Formats: sequence, C-alpha cells, structure tokens
Amino acid sequence: MTELLQQVRVIDPVAGTDQIADVLIADGHIQAVAAQISEIGTDTQVRDCQGLVLGTGLVDLYSHSGEPGFEDRETLSSLLQAAAAGGFTRIGILPDTSPAIDHPALVAQLQKMRSASPLLPCSSAPLLNIWGAVTLDVAGKQMTELADLAAAGVVGFTDSHPLDNLGLVRRVLEYVQPLGKPVAFWPCDRQLTSNGVMREGVDALRFGLPPVPASAETTAIASLLELVAATGNLQVHIMRVSTARSVELIAAAKAAGLPITASTTWMHLLLDTTSIQSYDTSLHLAPPLGNPSDLKALREGVRTGVIDAIAIDHAAYTYEEKVQAFAEAPAGAVGLELALPLLWQNLVVTGEFTALELWQALSTNPAKCLAQELSTLTANQKAELTLFDPSQTWKIERKNLHTLSSNTPWLGQELQGRVLQIWC
Repeated sequence: MTELLQQVRVIDPVAGTDQIADVLIADGHIQAVAAQISEIGTDTQVRDCQGLVLGTGLVDLYSHSGEPGFEDRETLSSLLQAAAAGGFTRIGILPDTSPAIDHPALVAQLQKMRSASPLLPCSSAPLLNIWGAVTLDVAGKQMTELADLAAAGVVGFTDSHPLDNLGLVRRVLEYVQPLGKPVAFWPCDRQLTSNGVMREGVDALRFGLPPVPASAETTAIASLLELVAATGNLQVHIMRVSTARSVELIAAAKAAGLPITASTTWMHLLLDTTSIQSYDTSLHLAPPLGNPSDLKALREGVRTGVIDAIAIDHAAYTYEEKVQAFAEAPAGAVGLELALPLLWQNLVVTGEFTALELWQALSTNPAKCLAQELSTLTANQKAELTLFDPSQTWKIERKNLHTLSSNTPWLGQELQGRVLQIWC
C-alpha cells in the first residue's frame, strides 16, 4: 500500500531536523520527503496530517514480559500490542520471566511467538530486543553461558535485580567484553535499601513509609564505575538512575572519558515523592520516585545527554497483587501506552524540552545504547516510524488499554495525545 502523509510535522533525531513536509511511504520504505508532493499514483491513500507528528520509531530499552510464567499479568502478544499502541517499534524484554531467559532455546521461542502472534500482524509487531540473563539464580552466584546466549541473538545481558557480589560483577565485565554485547546493571545496594519503599527525605517522614537512602544507589554506581574503569569494558549501561547525585557521578565519569551510557524511567521524570501522599500502589516503584530535587536533576540530565535515554520499564501486575498496603505491593507500573503522551504534555508543551530532545531520548538514543541504529527519515530508507496526534484526548480505562493490567496512577484520567500508527 502507498500512503501520502500531507503536511505532517517530521521529527528526525538522526538528522537533527524538525520540519513540516509531505511524506510518501510505499512497500515499507520512505519514497520521498518534500515540502509538497503532487505526483502520486491513483492507488495512493492521501492523509491530511496537519497537526500530527511523524518521527523515527520509539525504542524501549527494557520492560517486563509476563510470558512465560506470569500470563495473568501480561502475555507477549498483549505486551506487543501495548508497545505498538504506544508508538514503540522496538521493545526490550528483561530476562525475569519464569523460566528466566538464561538459555538459547527460550530466546528462539520468544522470537517465534512474536512472529506467530494472532492479534498483531508480524509486519506491525514491534521488534524484540531480548536481554539474556547474567546469572542463573536470584542469589546471583553463577553466570549463565554468556557466549551461547550471544550466539542465540540476545541484544545484551542484564539481571532484573541488583548484583551484590562485586567480584562477580568484575568477572561479568571481563567475560562480556569479547562478545560485543552491552551489559546493563541496576546499581542498588540492597543492604542500604533494607525494607525501604520510598526515597528518604521529608516526604517519607510525613507519609510514614520506610525510607531508601540515595546512597543505596550512589554507592553502587560509584563501585560499578570503578570496576568499569579497571576492566576497560566499553559497553556498560546503567539502568534506572533516580537520584541527583547519581547524575553528578555519571556526568563526572563521562567527562573523564569513561564510555558508559545511562537511562532513567519515564515516571521518574514526571512524578516525585510528593505524589505518594495518595498511597496509590502504582507509585511504588523500584527504585522509588525521587525527591523534587532528584526529578529536576534527572530532567536536566536527560535534556543535556548525561542521561542518554528514557526507558519505560513497563511492569504489569494483576489487580489482586496491587490491592495491598503500599509497602507490601510489588513495585512497578505499566507505561508503554502512556509514556509518550504524558512526556509530551509535561515536557514539550511546557517548553522544558524541545520535541527533538524528547524524541532523541525515546528513539535514537536508546537504540545507540544497544549498539543499534535507526534510519534517517529521508527517501529510500526503511519506514520504521511513529505517527502521533498530540491533541487527541482519550480516557485511561481498562477497556482502552491493550496491556492486560491497569496498574497506573493515571487510571481514570483524561489524557491528551495518542499514537495513531507505527510502521515497522
């Protein structure tokens, strides 16, 4: 099918441009981009796209799939549908399934399930970037067969829980280096975290919730940075950055020439500890929401590139799992369908970010963290694109979401902005 998108706002973070243009798409490729395209075939579908935004496809670094093992929370098919509805053309799957993604056979099985999804045509299904597990058990004492997983096509290696054994971390850095795959760490000292569920500060005292000191994250980051410098590993990604001091440590490491990348999650850019006064368990995250000063530093870190990318870290849980006391509920929230509209309204519409800066943090920069590339939005390139209407309003309700779960603090609220289509 041939489509002509007329007078759409074209955001191309690869070329660094933001312009109004006509875009002609046919057979999965961009045929032309010009101020005005008039020569088209009789079978071309013409769409008036004034007020709409067309950009490179969004890339999520890491999210959780319920399948296999927790299909009541999320199936792979529903996850892919949610990702597509949110504008994501590539989605990273964390290895914390059951069984965990610690064997090549499971990597092949997940890719086969994506191709066979009955609810989403393969041509419209986001690509899977599957992370291979670093360790074989939650105790984190034994490494997986990293080379076998690399040969099976994993995008990189990570565990969904912090690695407490620094000796093991060093060995992982050494073993992964020749494989040419990134390795991602969630820096968190679980002894300092203890039973905490909320960032330490005035609000934690006010709300009477067990605190998590910022040092639980920053000491782990400092240790990791020392090991990266000692081993010379060139493909280390720091996940889930959530404190102002962490931003400072990463900025200093980058200034010193340490070749690391980092990400924060979308909710840490929108909400802080003051929001927890509602005790909504969808606000129980790991790491916890930061204090207002953390939120400000994270936004500045993303805007300036110290924090390379925004991750979604989509984590679906059933209603029964989340209807508990705040401290007892599992940490995590859904977000694939909500992130772009909420970030656009809170960061771009307010003028804090340019549209190009936000799109880079959600698209090309996450791809770079995975040593991948996206095509520029020009003629003769593959069409991996997201079409977004920033003015369309809709209500966040269970029936309006593709994910099987609805653990989000925005449930029941009106939202402005919706993805209309993706091209994969």
